[in-house]
Amino acid sequence: MARVDVLMPQMGESIAEGTLSKWLKKLGDEVKRDEPLFEISTDKVDAEIPAPNAGTLVEIKVQEGQTVPVQTLVAVIETDKVASSPPAPKPAPAPAATSPVPRAPSPVPPKGDGAETAEERLRRKSTPLVRKIAAEHQVDISTIPGTGFAGRVTKQDILGVIERGTAMPAAAPAGPVPRSPLPSVGPVAHPVVDPWPGDRVEPFSKIRKITADHMIMSRRISAHVTSFFEVDYSRVADLRRKHKAAYAERGVNLTYLAFIAKACGENLRKHSVVNAAVSGDTIIYRRDVNIGIAVALEWGLIVPVVKRADELSLSGLARAINDLGERARSKKLSPDEIQRGTFTITNPGVFGSYAGAPIINQPQVAILGVGAIEKRPKVVTLPDGTDTIAIRTMGMVSMSYDHRVVDGADADRFLADVKRALEDFPEGAI
Repeated sequence: MARVDVLMPQMGESIAEGTLSKWLKKLGDEVKRDEPLFEISTDKVDAEIPAPNAGTLVEIKVQEGQTVPVQTLVAVIETDKVASSPPAPKPAPAPAATSPVPRAPSPVPPKGDGAETAEERLRRKSTPLVRKIAAEHQVDISTIPGTGFAGRVTKQDILGVIERGTAMPAAAPAGPVPRSPLPSVGPVAHPVVDPWPGDRVEPFSKIRKITADHMIMSRRISAHVTSFFEVDYSRVADLRRKHKAAYAERGVNLTYLAFIAKACGENLRKHSVVNAAVSGDTIIYRRDVNIGIAVALEWGLIVPVVKRADELSLSGLARAINDLGERARSKKLSPDEIQRGTFTITNPGVFGSYAGAPIINQPQVAILGVGAIEKRPKVVTLPDGTDTIAIRTMGMVSMSYDHRVVDGADADRFLADVKRALEDFPEGAI
């Protein structure tokens, strides 16, 4: 008999811990190699973790809801024969994520070569993400009482301190420091509401808590403005009817969203300010056009990213959107697939929403909302110059943008070009 250790995996080099959210097997269950064994939640992604070997689950070391550092022993699988190959060595310590801003001082200095072990990250009482947030807002992490494992400062801790303005500022680093993008605000009260008889009370899931914190932070950082455009999708509707069956034969669902992503990808390069980010008092114009597609899940919201979307054909975009959406719903995404987005599209219209004003997905500066696409009456000008009322396939698009960087004229020019691209979509691009 051989015993195989199951460890908490490192889902990305900046991830120092994970929460075991659900066991998919019970003690004593037989498991197959690569069969989903448990689910984890991190600051980046929810994922199913496969069994490293076939055998019997004989020990469970970490219970549901526990948060532990990466490489922690989670469980033990007993195989019915001696392993044919030696156990895989533990991964080398991941390098700490680099940050474009100076770090706040910390109790343990990093190694000279920039590498940092999980144990050292634990002693520093924070993840690289938390240290980056602290550096951006000049907060000394050592002054914050952490609520995480072994007293570590979590993302929620640092955001709460910034909101309340109660932490001691970090020592000023040498050289110029970018101005914090957060406005000066007073304490924010979070009242506790008593449940009534018959109510069901559930704590936030990790993904819901992260989403909530991210949305609050985005509203506080960016000067949100929203523009609305009505789009005539009749041309797109005709093209879909003609080509949908051929796409289906290739295993691709040709959706309106693919056409919209194609129109956005082509125009984000032209309107670079919409494909930008803010860093202190500077604007970062992104080289790549990486479009995030918001996916509504039963347990929350996640935004997988189509990398270099402007370089993909309509077929490639449709395939990528289908694939990312399916794997988001089955918890098969990797951390890299939800990072490095430069622009986001959210599609509440599939649920019937006419239009909305979405919240910007930081650190981006714009997000496009797609309303319901349906047949509506519209005034149409005929070739002889007379007007008539016709039935057309119509829908609203809205874009929330950061007015610190994107002016109304910038946003409207971009939306006008997206509208034009959809209304005059060339058949040669199918």
